[in-house]
Amino acid sequence: MTNQSIVLTTLVAGCLGIAGITRAADTWKPADGPLKTRWAKDVSPTNALPEYPRPQMVRKDWQNLNGLWQFQAAQADEAPPFGKDLKEQILVPYPVESSLSGVMRHENRMWYRRTFDVPADWKGRHVLLHFDAVDWEATVYLNGKKLAAHRGGYDAFGFDITGFLKSDGPQELVVGVYDPTDEKDAKGDPAAGNQPRGKQVTKPKGIFYTPTSGIWQTVWIEPVDPAFIEGLQIVPDVDGQKVQITVNAQNAGHGAQITADARFSANDGGNATAFSASVTGPAGKPLTIPVPNAQLWSPDHPNLYSLHVKLDAKGKTTDEVDSYFAMRKVSIGKDDAGFTRILLNNKFVFQVGPLDQGFWPDGIYTAPTDAALRSDIEQEKKLGFNMVRKHVKVEPERWYYWTDKLGLLVWQDMPSGDNRTPESLQQFEHELDRLVQGRGNHPSIIMWVVFNEGWGERKADVAHFVEHVKKVDPTRLADDASGWTDKGVGDVMDMHHYPDPAMPKPEENRAAVLGEFGGLGLPIEGHMWMSNGKNWGYRGMQDRQQLTDSYVRMLTRAWDLKDKGLSACVYTQTTDVETESNGLLTYDREVVKVDADRAAAAAAGGGSR
Repeated sequence: MTNQSIVLTTLVAGCLGIAGITRAADTWKPADGPLKTRWAKDVSPTNALPEYPRPQMVRKDWQNLNGLWQFQAAQADEAPPFGKDLKEQILVPYPVESSLSGVMRHENRMWYRRTFDVPADWKGRHVLLHFDAVDWEATVYLNGKKLAAHRGGYDAFGFDITGFLKSDGPQELVVGVYDPTDEKDAKGDPAAGNQPRGKQVTKPKGIFYTPTSGIWQTVWIEPVDPAFIEGLQIVPDVDGQKVQITVNAQNAGHGAQITADARFSANDGGNATAFSASVTGPAGKPLTIPVPNAQLWSPDHPNLYSLHVKLDAKGKTTDEVDSYFAMRKVSIGKDDAGFTRILLNNKFVFQVGPLDQGFWPDGIYTAPTDAALRSDIEQEKKLGFNMVRKHVKVEPERWYYWTDKLGLLVWQDMPSGDNRTPESLQQFEHELDRLVQGRGNHPSIIMWVVFNEGWGERKADVAHFVEHVKKVDPTRLADDASGWTDKGVGDVMDMHHYPDPAMPKPEENRAAVLGEFGGLGLPIEGHMWMSNGKNWGYRGMQDRQQLTDSYVRMLTRAWDLKDKGLSACVYTQTTDVETESNGLLTYDREVVKVDADRAAAAAAGGGSR
């Protein structure tokens, strides 16, 4: 397998199950939302995010459970609706509030139900059920029996359902969801809505938006042998010219062996480069593959090595997966002028990127298609950016795959919550762990942003959380708080300054970064969320010319600050979001509001006043 042909199968199998739902597929349509993207027309009950959802651990056999499910609102302590048709239908995995779900209303308690058949050729194998994200608390039942409950709106979870399957016939899957969003008690304090939720609110306004509730990422099943690969941890070491791979296996037994094959091939301007190496060793132990003369990963050269991992247990090969990695290092160090900098592969690269909120007018948290997901990243690259700050949201795995493959550095925010109780702080740390561990193999991610401004910080021990993140992942940087409430810990000092760029005072041990600035607003008629034209920006612009001129001046000023010690800047923002008109693109992604060539030149340091 070459770098260019990393396996990302788009196999789709399985029946929709319940007969009534299958018939309804002929008449299903999205709800009539205020604004749609051009990709909405490609969404259907048979084409709801059909791509393989886990690009860093690919198996050949799988079955997608996206599509039409039965749905209805639920009450607290209500019995699960086993064997009963529900009142409505919903297109999974689009959140219930979205147009593409077909429902488009908020529910804080809800039931999902569908049936599925297990392919006959999976007989004798274990079957794993995966939920890539459900917001927020999900209780899962199969064939009338409770599997487990899971809390966390952004992380993947799953079960070995082999012992719960019927020997034949359709399998009934029921999911109960509770999402308190920002619920308050009678005094106005969060009664339940303390959990990490980012910018989701039940009454959207200003910088807070429509919530996402329920299933919002792919649901799927796959067969494995009893001894199987549960997960990979991949840690590149650029200075040591090696990569360390740890393979965790389930039910493998004593003596189980892992074989990992790494490959790279490219032909750049007629200069062929090829690499192949292999290592064999025990499951669960770090294995090292030497990578001399590594083809380093950067935004300009997003070189990916393919990786094939095989598990041999009890005298036979029981599992194989395809993955990838990159040779990439991020660190803090001094430049020639003595400024403390963010270094990429031991060199200072001035990072310029947008604040990317990851909202969609038709899918809310869920991009309508994989092509839409990729398009945002391609647009950011065309606008000259080499970095993106993913703002208080965690994306599906495929978004990070595209940042890995296309070459875009990622500052990954932890979704914020209120954190007002010991229990909610514990939940925040749990979900933070799941973020760092769940997305930790993606080379594009170079920094974890623990808090945004002062959100959820009031009762939090910020130093503890930063130290914890650095312990879980010592290979990346940590930002204690992007803007406002710096506690003097972490790897960067991060300022927010609107609208014009500014910078914090350079420090000896931390790099100075500008985590947010800009916010130039320009509404475009026909591409707005509100039909009444309601919109806002940090500084209003009259037309495209004024917007482009002002934007170029701002980025030119940011590049001037680079020479005074600034390491990175983040412009607000990629797209408009609901009533916010601060985007470089409209919310539906139809209009690039700035002159793209001038904007790209400014982002690369070639602008002029």
